[in-house]
Amino acid sequence: MEKIRNNAVVKKIGFNRLVLCGILLLMYILFAILSPTFLSYSRILSALNYAYFLGFLSLGVTFVIATGGIDFSIGPVMFCAALVSGQLLTKNEWPLIPCLVVSILVGTLFGVINGVLVAYGGLPSFITSMASMMISKGLGSVFTKTQSVSWPQASEANGWYRNLIRLKIGGIQVPTGLVILIVAAIICAIVLNKTRIGRYILCIGSNREAVRLSGVNVKKWEMLAYIICGMLAGVAAIFFVGAYSTVQPGLGDTYNNEAIAGCVMGGTSMSGGLASIGGTLIGVMIIALLQEGILAMGFQKDYQYVLTGVIVLVAVYADIRSRRRRN
Repeated sequence: MEKIRNNAVVKKIGFNRLVLCGILLLMYILFAILSPTFLSYSRILSALNYAYFLGFLSLGVTFVIATGGIDFSIGPVMFCAALVSGQLLTKNEWPLIPCLVVSILVGTLFGVINGVLVAYGGLPSFITSMASMMISKGLGSVFTKTQSVSWPQASEANGWYRNLIRLKIGGIQVPTGLVILIVAAIICAIVLNKTRIGRYILCIGSNREAVRLSGVNVKKWEMLAYIICGMLAGVAAIFFVGAYSTVQPGLGDTYNNEAIAGCVMGGTSMSGGLASIGGTLIGVMIIALLQEGILAMGFQKDYQYVLTGVIVLVAVYADIRSRRRRN
């Protein structure tokens, strides 16, 4: 095993990423054997629809977890952003582009609030994000008067935003959302690994006090991690409505857990200081494939929660063992 880990190619790609890719491939083969309909192109597109918005949520929360914090509000914030912008679009007849901008701004606003309270207010991220989760759920319901919001279909006016998710070319549905998600992941990877922002965020997660004593404005960079997380939750809202159209108030909680699970599966340490954008993206694909595979086999989504929970426990245990070996 050590020889494989020390191989130059394996080191460059990352041993954990290769393992995750292997798990993803095995899952696809297993579901294809158990359910022949799983091989259909429509099933693949359906799994990708789920991966798009979950991917943006996971990319955002990776920055927060890298600081040693947590954000349990991203799912409801995504729904709140979709509800507010959707209400402005369908009921108040705002133009589409300003509504999409509003969606991102709503998510960013919650990111700023969380960042200020955690970084400058000294509140625990767990409590802060739980409060934001409840506030965002309440605001979304109040703004729409507890009514669901249905965004325009592709054939309707203002329905062109769906091309961000899926574009029909020559009768074939092309998953344009996958291209956008991969580009976003590359940008996030560059920010996290190649810029001062990412270095400080990771250092805060590794040893906050040492970073502070070195003269770095810890509060500023920690707050920025939450802002990035909130902004990407607003982007996730656009991809959610692009895939599923109707948004109901008071929901979104389960997506917090799945987004965090994608990060943990991908190698991001819950203790902070260690994060992998590439691993997060693969972890999201595993969850999306798991969800679609279970539905293809005729089981309820509850089975996905059980399996995802088991995978997260294994991933966290592996992270703890790995940290102990390094120490």
